Amino acid sequence: MTQAQIKAYVSGAGITLSLTFVAILFGMVLGLLLAFGRMSKSKTLQGITWTYIWVFRGTPMMLQLMIIYFGIPLISSALFGRPMGPERMTSAYVGLTLNTAAYLAEIFRAGILSIDKGQLEAGKALGMTNGQTMRKIIIPQTIRRIIPPFSNEFVMLLKDSSVVYILGIGDLTRTSRQFAAQGEVKFYFIAGAIYLVLTTIFTVLFDRLEKKYAKYE
Repeated sequence: MTQAQIKAYVSGAGITLSLTFVAILFGMVLGLLLAFGRMSKSKTLQGITWTYIWVFRGTPMMLQLMIIYFGIPLISSALFGRPMGPERMTSAYVGLTLNTAAYLAEIFRAGILSIDKGQLEAGKALGMTNGQTMRKIIIPQTIRRIIPPFSNEFVMLLKDSSVVYILGIGDLTRTSRQFAAQGEVKFYFIAGAIYLVLTTIFTVLFDRLEKKYAKYE
């Protein structure tokens, strides 16, 4: 490999990690809000959040990205007479975040519901509000229980972020495809090796985190 090719792969790996971390960070915030919405006593809020999760979990991520990047300008053109839409990276960040949030919402909801309801009653008995009970008692225990499924979602997102190549973003997959177009298949294997190293690193980190918190169960 030439120095230029190495730099391209390093840049591609950086973009892949950037997409993953931004999507998981904002996906966690939105996913938690969706989880609370699903558990809300409001039928309207339940319906809205259920529909969101149903749509984003039931349709391909690639299609969602295409609608955000290619579809929004077409819609704006029809409505306002000129195309308006997000840039490539913004579309990727938004699309991955919205998709990830739908999956994290169900992970968070399942984790919260797995906590004994008696602990919520105990919090109330101590004079805590529902918010304080969730923040100080329920959420900390939930975090420990959702580490395994959260780890799986993170690793899946790291790999699935490769779909952004359809937007022309130079992530690992697009970088390998550009080099392989020159007639050398080895570049696909190089990208695969980098993905494997990255997923292995994060899998090991999450495994250690799970073992650490398992001591407190």
